[in-house]
Amino acid sequence: MINTFRDRIQAGLQLAKELHSYKDKPVVVLAIPRGGLPLGAAVARVLEAPLDVALTKKIGHPYNKEYAIGAVSLNSRILSAALEASEEYIEEETKRIREVLIHRQKQYYKNLKPQNLKDKTVIIVDDGIATGNTILATIELIYQNQPAKIIVAVPVAPATAVEKLKSSAHVDEVICLHTPNNFRAVGQFYDEFNTVTDEEAIRILEECNKAIL
Repeated sequence: MINTFRDRIQAGLQLAKELHSYKDKPVVVLAIPRGGLPLGAAVARVLEAPLDVALTKKIGHPYNKEYAIGAVSLNSRILSAALEASEEYIEEETKRIREVLIHRQKQYYKNLKPQNLKDKTVIIVDDGIATGNTILATIELIYQNQPAKIIVAVPVAPATAVEKLKSSAHVDEVICLHTPNNFRAVGQFYDEFNTVTDEEAIRILEECNKAIL
């Protein structure tokens, strides 16, 4: 059997069971847009914690856009140690990505304010991880906000990616429900894996926080 989860909501509810000890504690659930929002909302509702989004985006390798060589937030940038890209490429990508993030910020925070992550337990939720490079770069940026703890919670990832996350100095705990040997893509482990639109992600974010507040 290849498909392990019915959909993102079911996967999120399974993650929430593993995270139940964090209920009633100073927690922020931080979803990776856009696919992480349905799972993040399920976790946030069970933990009765605020839901927010990670406004970061990877810098892809010039010859393989899926391979992350760094990440950009609205006011920070992290680059990996072994770079195979020109300074010009990195600057152009940083500018392009920031424009995307500014647009996304205007959309996502039209009726909400970003959560303060300082001294909070931040639970980063996504629908799955392939290599771990992108989320590691995102973690570096989140760490700059001085959270008390960083936890990564995902339904599925290859064992190599999980080990990579566990070896990060900034990650306190990794929760992964399924580490298959036959991993090719995140979507292969879901019966339903439809694209989450920006409109749907914004609606989930707003409705979740309205229900919790």
